[in-house]
Formats: sequence, structure tokens, C-alpha cells
Amino acid sequence: MPQSRGAAAPTPQPTNDIVFACTHCATSFVVDAAAAGLAVQCQSCGKPTRVPAQSAADVEANAANAARISDLQHQLKENASQRTEITGYINQLSIQLHRWQLRLKELNERKAKLDAELTGITGGTAE
Repeated sequence: MPQSRGAAAPTPQPTNDIVFACTHCATSFVVDAAAAGLAVQCQSCGKPTRVPAQSAADVEANAANAARISDLQHQLKENASQRTEITGYINQLSIQLHRWQLRLKELNERKAKLDAELTGITGGTAE
């Protein structure tokens, strides 16, 4: 399928979220980067846990991951589109094959009928 080259894909922005686990019960959290360094109460165990600071490396890794995720999602959509197209072709060709099989069956039945008629007229000497 042709792809549009006119519009550039949007550049993923680094995420402003920090993903971390409670130090007491390991429950996963996702909080805004503005909460870095604050203590939050765990919704699972109720104990306070500190939100870690996000390093520059984490920000870069998140941006790279966001770009890769976006690319993979685009590839999955393209793959699904191509699978749908090919499935349509297979369905069309299956219908056409069935039609040709029915036509061949009719021709074989007609041949058998004509052979029987010919045999009846000639008394079994013709082939």
C-alpha cells in the first residue's frame, strides 16, 4: 500500500511521568514528574513511599521508548491493513475456485450423459 510522504510523523515528546514501585509492597505507580522527591501514600498498603527523581538518562530512555512504541504501533496498523487486504483476495479467489469446481462438475456430468447417449445409439462400439 502506498504511504503518504507529505506529512512528517509527529515527534514523540518525552513523557512527564515517573514509573516506580512502592518500597514496602512493590505496587506500581505512575505519577507526574512534578512529584519527584515527594512522599506519597501507597493506595495498596497505606504506607508512605518516596517518588524517585527522574534522571536525564531516564528522560532520554522514555523518549526513545515513546518513539519506538509509536513506530511499532504504526507498523502494526500497516500489518493489519495488509492482512485484511490479503484475506479479501483469498476470499475472492476461494469463491472463484468454487465456481470453477461447480462448472467442471457440470461438464463431467454432461460428458457422462453424452457418452451414455452415444453408447446407446452405437450399441457400445464407440469410445
